[in-house]
Amino acid sequence: MRKIQGSVEPAVAAFFTRLSEELAHGPLNLPCFPDIVPRVREALADPKSTADDIVRIAGTEPRLAARLLQTANSAVFTPAGKPLTNLRQAVARLGHQLVQSVTMVFAIQQMKADATLRAVAQPMNALWEKSLAVASICQLLAQRLRVPADKVFLAGLLHGIGHFYIMVRAAEPASAVRYEEVRDAAADRHAALGRAVLQKWGFEPILCDAVGSQRDHEHKSKRAADISDVLIASVALAEALLERGGDLTACAGIAAFGALKLEPADLTAILQHTELSLGSLQDALGR
Repeated sequence: MRKIQGSVEPAVAAFFTRLSEELAHGPLNLPCFPDIVPRVREALADPKSTADDIVRIAGTEPRLAARLLQTANSAVFTPAGKPLTNLRQAVARLGHQLVQSVTMVFAIQQMKADATLRAVAQPMNALWEKSLAVASICQLLAQRLRVPADKVFLAGLLHGIGHFYIMVRAAEPASAVRYEEVRDAAADRHAALGRAVLQKWGFEPILCDAVGSQRDHEHKSKRAADISDVLIASVALAEALLERGGDLTACAGIAAFGALKLEPADLTAILQHTELSLGSLQDALGR
């Protein structure tokens, strides 16, 4: 990313300012995002919605219905479950959080195939691989907290939604900057944008806050370790695995590891488990 006198180039700064202002004051601008996602989200968030409502909405998109059934039958999520043959059974087995996860996975994979996003296909694929790694680690660490593993898994899966949003907006024909020009700044700014995106979609505050706090290596919970601690630790471990060949040096000093009572041997074991399980997770959710 080009800089002028040690600061971000004006065009890049203007790009991020525009995104922040749009998210603060206007509707979410993702024109190629499948409209099935907000419909499923609204049904899941509505206490008056029934399982029939969710099945009816998901069933209007056959590819999503097939993905839900595939995931519900996967060994990753239901290792001892009997094979299911219909969408109603799949939704019941997965539960709300995993239905949300699968729906988001479906939407992102549809967008990855969109012709307008070819310019960012490579970094988008890399981000998706990292998102799966973070989600997988979140599942492991959830055992250390009194929180449902599927909720923490969703937080990991969505940790990079702000970065994804940046890629999509930079790829627009009318954008004044290319993704290559904003990539470095995106590393520092995507968490705040991700929080804003999830708030627009109506996700619960605890998940929005976790995504927004993912780079806060000094984060300290008021009481016991929380979902933010899990996500902070999971992002750091995923980066160690995928970007630094398993080198854990950068994890030193991150407060979340202390909050979770993770020793160096624990971190090494988590990386080994994640490396072995990523393929199965990709098969379960679709590549």
